[in-house]
Amino acid sequence: QVQLVESGGGLVQAGGSLRLSCAASGGTFTNYGMGWFRQAPGKDREFVARISSSGVATSYAGSVKGRFTISRDNAKNTVYLQMNSLKPEDTAVYYCAARPGIEWLQWGQGTQVTVSS
Repeated sequence: QVQLVESGGGLVQAGGSLRLSCAASGGTFTNYGMGWFRQAPGKDREFVARISSSGVATSYAGSVKGRFTISRDNAKNTVYLQMNSLKPEDTAVYYCAARPGIEWLQWGQGTQVTVSS
């Protein structure tokens, strides 16, 4: 099973940018589709973006489409989330997830993103 460790979170002003990274280890990275989710205080965890194992196919939540970009570097076993034009409502703990099939089976510990107005 792959283990996931996120990094890159922090405090940023509205309109700013952050890039999250998720490093995978202990498995064959190219066997997994990868995704980013987030959970704001008092809310359920929600889907943000996903990318296929090859990196060819991507999908985004409507709330981030056009502002966030998911990518992966299979040589580095890492998936990224470039977040631009950040808004206060993007404040959440961001989680990386991996799936060999349909179900998201592996999760990282999360990284906090705080956007100030």
